[in-house]
Amino acid sequence: MNLSHILFALAFGASANVYAQSKPPEHSAHHPAGASAVVPTSAMADGEVRKVDKAQGKVTLRHGPIANLDMPAMTMVFKAANPNMLDSIKEGDKVKFAADKVNGVITVTALEGAK
Repeated sequence: MNLSHILFALAFGASANVYAQSKPPEHSAHHPAGASAVVPTSAMADGEVRKVDKAQGKVTLRHGPIANLDMPAMTMVFKAANPNMLDSIKEGDKVKFAADKVNGVITVTALEGAK
């Protein structure tokens, strides 16, 4: 093996290791459907409920930036991780929420009325 092959192998191995460490482990099988983790208030985004679609399990929120998704402020439709969380909100409510990508879909994983 010549020097360029060795350097390539070292660089590739290091980058693969960094990638593997940056991905959270898949553990959704350990949590029942609709369960949400405790989310620190500092990780939650501010929003205003624009529409609630309980039949589809979706909510439209006008929201501020969502840091963990690197998403700017906008209005968009989110799937609710647990459709029961939609029972406590209505159009016009100010909320704090957490969102994440779940099975490729941006999903509200925690939701509470703003104080």
